[in-house]
Amino acid sequence: MDLINSTDYLINGSTLIRNSTHFPAPVSKIIIALPLFVSSIIGTIINGLYLWVLKFKMKQTVNTVLFFHLILTYFISTLVLPFIAISQLQDNYWTFGTALCKVFNSTLSLGMFASVFFLSAISLDRYLLILQPVWSLQHRTPRWASSVVLGVWISAAALSSPYLVFRETHHDQKGKLICQNNYAVSTNWERKEMQTLSQWIHIACFTSRFLLGFLVPFFIITFCYQRVASKMKEKGLFKSSKPFKVMMAAVISFFVCWMPYHVYQGLLLIKTQSLLLDLTMILTALTTSFNMVFSPTMYLFIGENFQKVFKKSILALFESAFSEDYSVERTHNLNSGTQI
Repeated sequence: MDLINSTDYLINGSTLIRNSTHFPAPVSKIIIALPLFVSSIIGTIINGLYLWVLKFKMKQTVNTVLFFHLILTYFISTLVLPFIAISQLQDNYWTFGTALCKVFNSTLSLGMFASVFFLSAISLDRYLLILQPVWSLQHRTPRWASSVVLGVWISAAALSSPYLVFRETHHDQKGKLICQNNYAVSTNWERKEMQTLSQWIHIACFTSRFLLGFLVPFFIITFCYQRVASKMKEKGLFKSSKPFKVMMAAVISFFVCWMPYHVYQGLLLIKTQSLLLDLTMILTALTTSFNMVFSPTMYLFIGENFQKVFKKSILALFESAFSEDYSVERTHNLNSGTQI
């Protein structure tokens, strides 16, 4: 979640003029800050528990390695949320210094890119497991998964590194210190030439973030799960509807949690000032906060009978969700089918 970038609208002195088509500023800030605080507290506890179980209580497999790092991206992001919430409540006044302004912004960008890349990697892993069973038996190992993890973190770091450079502290027209993107990387923000350059760089950043951080991963996830579901249904490998529910939930939650964010960033790019911008900003805070806290939980509980859930321990739920016994069995079945 790159919510800190969304303050470009809120903290720009020229855009602080509000009219009757906007939410009252204190109300919108409280609505945004509250889920950030709640998500930080709950997300740190829940994601921390999940990381502990995956690392120390379960056998290291491809599933557990990929999901451990996916949840790690959520855990890291939740640690930053309180600082963003405090800035919101202080009318975007930044009290934490230039270094943390840069670090927090790039950390949220890193978390966004890494999380969507890991979701894509998990869907590709499912695709290879079911559609390429022979290759999977030969190459799909925890060591292979570690290589994928390294590639994801390097890619996410490379894509988020520009925001480490762009983010700066700056005094607005009222003399208030704010944390804002300076896409032109110039001390003279007001020059027309610098504003034009900044706009073009902003467009390039938005385009790359939308394509690589949403559109391409969404296509990969949707395509992979559609092919996996079709293949497993064709081979009669589904003993229940749970796998279908998990796959559908993964696709829908990805779209619902991330689409508002990119719509909001697009509205910022065209400098729209309206009630739609306020509503989209609030929706972005809610969906991205929900994504950090409850997406990992979704994989545990989707398709589970509630009575069984209450009877199971956390470890049993994890073993049910992430165990690879079923995967190996399916792979052997598919492999046998291809040899006939």
